Amino acid sequence: MLTLIAAIDRRRAIGYQNKLLYWLPNDMKRFKALTTGHTIIMGRRTFESLPKGALPNRRNIVLSRHNIQCPGAEVYPSLEDALKHCSTDEDVYIIGGASVYMQAMPLADRLCLTEIDAEASHADAFFPHIDRTRWHEKNRDSHPADEKHPCPYAFVDYYSSSSSI
Repeated sequence: MLTLIAAIDRRRAIGYQNKLLYWLPNDMKRFKALTTGHTIIMGRRTFESLPKGALPNRRNIVLSRHNIQCPGAEVYPSLEDALKHCSTDEDVYIIGGASVYMQAMPLADRLCLTEIDAEASHADAFFPHIDRTRWHEKNRDSHPADEKHPCPYAFVDYYSSSSSI
């Protein structure tokens, strides 16, 4: 199964200057719970933004057209090439950035989104448009703002109408 996982605001903004827009501890816990033990695919800049490099307990794949070294990760020149090196029964998560999400959207079976009820003042990276004729909401778990989370948010799972799930 191919899943896109992201935290998006009301405008689908996901980042600014290669950094996340919001620090939501529960979003980080959900991300870890969903992706641990599975394969994650990301662009080079997303890999470079990780504070400690490759994420532990996951197969890390980085997409780059350049011959680069990413310690703890496999590097492939394209999403197509990376997916050829994944088995059909493997759970694969696309974790960013914007161009990788755009490439993967037509191929994806599921979206695991944290929808943040706010608009970032600055954003330069956006999640692709979600076509509601293709993507259908299956689960929504809403949370209010609190002392650790500056704005309301919801964990929302969408499945593709073309998915066999």
